[in-house]
Amino acid sequence: MIVQHTLDFIKDVTLNNNRDWFQDNKQRYEQARENVIEFTAAMINELGKTDAGVTAIDPKKAVKRIYRDIRFSKDKTPYKDHFGIGLSPVGASTDTTGYYVHIKPDGGSFAGGGYWQPLPEHIKAIRQEIDYNGAELKGIVDDKAFVKLFGDFRNGNSLKVLPKGYSGDHEDIALLKLKDFVAMRDLKDADLLKADSHKTVAGILAKIYPLNVFLNNAIA
Repeated sequence: MIVQHTLDFIKDVTLNNNRDWFQDNKQRYEQARENVIEFTAAMINELGKTDAGVTAIDPKKAVKRIYRDIRFSKDKTPYKDHFGIGLSPVGASTDTTGYYVHIKPDGGSFAGGGYWQPLPEHIKAIRQEIDYNGAELKGIVDDKAFVKLFGDFRNGNSLKVLPKGYSGDHEDIALLKLKDFVAMRDLKDADLLKADSHKTVAGILAKIYPLNVFLNNAIA
């Protein structure tokens, strides 16, 4: 479970986003990070019952750095306003499918997965798979349990024009126009503070596993 101290630290670092404050509160950060690592380990163990590929992931490496890369950003605040957890069973690269958990208090938390911003060659392959085997993807994203958790998958980030090579009357044109293939579920603070929150979050991610299998088959 995520503890209140961790959420409080994130609130405080957001309000005091400078190096002097962070150094004075370094111990609080280490405690919060350790809590997130422990949560991640428990979540991996639970999700591994559905997706065995995550069991090899090191929880410490899955928890992303709190330090922001400010080299090319106008925003020079040095620290993130959240903890991020990235789980990719098929490798560490961001150019692949996986799962992500965002921990940010006061309604900013969510759990999700799929493939965000696919490489050009990958999105081409995914669209081809949808063209050939759209029924399989529809069976996943139109499942009642999936829709209840994530809403209408087709409402994601989409092209404003038709994708090259596909006509507007294609039966799966809404899926073919997608630019990202992701599902996300918002999390309340109370969801994370429950003793079994790792099971709750893992259960959400487990519902995304069939989507990841479909996407991985497409880009293999």
